[in-house]
Amino acid sequence: MKATRTVQRILANYEGETPGVKANLCRMLMHGKLGGTGRMIILPVDQGFEHGPARSFAANPDAYDPHYHYRLAIDAGLNAYAAPLGMIEAGADTFAGQIPTILKANSANSLMSSTAGKDQAITASVDDALRLGCSAIGFTIYPGSDCALEMFEEISEMRQEAAAKGLATVIWSYPRGEAISKDGETAIDIAAYAAQMAALLGAHVIKIKLSTDHLELAEARAVYESQEIDIASQAARVRHCMQAAFNGRRIVVFSGGAKKGASSVHDDARAIRDGGGNGSIIGRNTFQRPRDEALRMLSELMDIYRGRA
Repeated sequence: MKATRTVQRILANYEGETPGVKANLCRMLMHGKLGGTGRMIILPVDQGFEHGPARSFAANPDAYDPHYHYRLAIDAGLNAYAAPLGMIEAGADTFAGQIPTILKANSANSLMSSTAGKDQAITASVDDALRLGCSAIGFTIYPGSDCALEMFEEISEMRQEAAAKGLATVIWSYPRGEAISKDGETAIDIAAYAAQMAALLGAHVIKIKLSTDHLELAEARAVYESQEIDIASQAARVRHCMQAAFNGRRIVVFSGGAKKGASSVHDDARAIRDGGGNGSIIGRNTFQRPRDEALRMLSELMDIYRGRA
């Protein structure tokens, strides 16, 4: 399949990468119903690790089955499917070659004490991703955590190995921890900083949360006010985060967060589109809905990203 000019322009931004990495980025960008547009929708299913099985899947019991998520991503025409090792292994043979996959290589859980520090354990390897035919590895960092420096070192090493073996790297950059408040986790200055950190660590695809107009850091607030940086609307905040991701030279997808009404999900997608973001990485807002409803919503999101809605 020939890459579109839009995809070729995106790939040209990754000047230091091997053909293998670019081939896997191209594979994700060209796959599915948004293939070739430069937009992406990815299904992430790591919530069983993060939140536990009932909190994640009881709302739609079919979602306890790993094959359900493969089929949902394939039938919806998504760009990729991301999950931890066990979920990918449970369907890797049945669905081999049918959708690009991203192996989530580290995970946290909800059973840790509040004094443990915000961190994630490495739960899979680059060789696991190769063995399972994945296009990329995924890795979470927590800017703001006392454990952040160790996480940076871990993904720096793993990203180097992945690139050498032709795999792309997706970084979940989620601010949280001892250095920032709860409101600060989604503050615009912190969100943009998180995007910048992921880009500087070598992420090929960056996953961040949509932000609020809250400014967490006094030093940053002074700059935002003196430079009159527009953060009034969600689209403006997306645009600013894209600036932080090397002025749009890196692919940035935005998290869907906890389950909410379909109209809110649609509004988020319009803001991402209008702000120049590359798309959504949306889990609970899809697999916690009945399958037909999820497929309908994903189709509507694709229409939004194509500018049809």
